[in-house]
Parts: sequence; C-alpha cells; structure tokens
Amino acid sequence: MTPIPPTPETVWAPLSAAEIADTLRRSPARWWISGGVALDRWLGRDIRARANIDISTTTSGLAEIVTLFPSRYSAWLADRGTFIRVEDAAEGDDLHPVLIHDDARGAWVLQVNVEDGTDRAWVYKRDPRLQLPWDRAVLDIDGIPTGAPEVQLVWKALRPRPEDELDKDAVLPGLSDEARSWWERAILTIHPHSTWSIHVRSPFAPAKASWNRSRH
Repeated sequence: MTPIPPTPETVWAPLSAAEIADTLRRSPARWWISGGVALDRWLGRDIRARANIDISTTTSGLAEIVTLFPSRYSAWLADRGTFIRVEDAAEGDDLHPVLIHDDARGAWVLQVNVEDGTDRAWVYKRDPRLQLPWDRAVLDIDGIPTGAPEVQLVWKALRPRPEDELDKDAVLPGLSDEARSWWERAILTIHPHSTWSIHVRSPFAPAKASWNRSRH
C-alpha cells in the first residue's frame, strides 16, 4: 500500500494513552501525557471530546521518542501550511511540535511537544521563573506518566478559549490546596493579563485567592 502523505486536510485518529505507553514504555527518555487528555485522566472522566492527543518530552528526549514508533508511522513538522518530514528539516530548525502520522491510515495520531526542565524540575517554557519538581509536575496515573492538572491549566491560561474554560471549571474544584495555590500564584506572576487572573486577583476579586484567605 502506498503511504498517504499528510496535507492540511488530514484528519485525526488519536492513539489512546495506553497505546502510547505501550510504545514508549521501554524508552529511557522522560515523557508524559499532556494537554486536555492529561486533565481527563487526572479527573477520571472525559470533560469533553478531544480532537487530538499530546505528549510532552524534553529536548534531549525528542529524537529517542520519535524513533520508537513503528515503521508505519512518520514524523512531521508543520511549515506554513505544508508539512516536512523531521529528517528533512534544515539544521537549526525548531523541531517543535512534532506530529506523528499513521501512513497506512492517512491520519494524525499524536502531537509531541517539547518542554523545558532540569534534572530535578520541570521548567515553564514561556517563563523559566516558573518551576515545579518533576514528581509534582508529572504524576503516575494508572502506570502512565501524566502531566499534573495545575501545570496543564497554566499552559491554557495565556489566551483561554471557551473550551479551556470548560476544562478549568471541571478541574479547579478538585485540586488540592497546594496545587491550587501554586496555580493561582503562577497565573498572577506569569500571566497577570490572562482573563483567568481576574478570578484570583486579591483584593479586587469578590473572593480572595486561596493562598491569601484567612484560615479559621
């Protein structure tokens, strides 16, 4: 069968978290389920339909992650409305994000994002002041590494869409005090102009931020 190359009209047929884990389980590279699917996994239910699925890794782990997918899959970069194979990218190109394509089915199955980190901590790519130890930034949920919900919500806070509001409203009530305090401080410090900061800014919001409330 002749492989079907991707086009701007290529549809998504996302792999499941379990299928991704089966492929990457033997990799020494650090990786984790990220984005909306990470929120669904943490919550234990689907908040809404997801068109795609993301994982994240670090710069040092990207090449290893991509090469672990079987030969029926290929890795691509979006380039101004077209797509180029990762192996054809020019030296110095920003290899992020990588889209994994199922050549037999003619569908995208996975997006691989590159995030920052040190040996000890996850580091927010948009602002390195924001960090979190790896054991708090990436959780083990049913044996699959999954991004912590407060971290996923920071990514969504820059320019939240209506669907991001749904995610936030479903997740925030279940966060621990520690996780919610970290998220609120992150929003006020890193994304103070986000519409979400209005709801945690104190004393200008009706309710004070959780980390600035008196305890009784």
